[in-house]
Amino acid sequence: MTRIISGVAGGVRLEVPASGTRPTSDRVRESLFAALDSAEMIEGARVLDLYAGSGALGLEALSRGAISADFVERARPAAAIIRRNIAQFTTALRSANLPTLATHVHETAAVTYLKRGNGTFDLVFSDPPYDISDHALTADLVALTPLLAPDAIVVIERARRSSAPDFASAGLVELRDRSYGDTRVWWAEPASDTVTEL
Repeated sequence: MTRIISGVAGGVRLEVPASGTRPTSDRVRESLFAALDSAEMIEGARVLDLYAGSGALGLEALSRGAISADFVERARPAAAIIRRNIAQFTTALRSANLPTLATHVHETAAVTYLKRGNGTFDLVFSDPPYDISDHALTADLVALTPLLAPDAIVVIERARRSSAPDFASAGLVELRDRSYGDTRVWWAEPASDTVTEL
């Protein structure tokens, strides 16, 4: 089990898939979301959680002020767990007399979802399996870029030993990267000439 760290649903326990996913540790999530809060990137954001696993990243963002979250997870058992975690989250909101937030679970591969071009997002989390190839990650990013708002932030989590994402091929600009033990996290944003103004 893991939990939502902070916000309106802080402390809510979340179920985690028994296998096939690699949940982001509480330490990494706490550091990541503190930085996103400081950058004022969460309040009012439309969130996309790719390779969502338990949905912990998207739900943490909703708890801290995001207005919607789309969760993409192709493994059926994990997608079922995300739905149960959303139900737990929604129960917490109702108990606090807060409105239900928009959530959608997409049981499909990340690149398949991205190529459908559904939605515009302000904050994107991509936490693929550590063994994903560089080519597959680049394909994700290329398909993602047309779905980004002009001031969007994309957060990529990979193994520390992995090569850096090829942001340039996707029309993205790297902003920062941080390492936490075996985990490395990159932030990127759209280059000014790659996103059509909404």
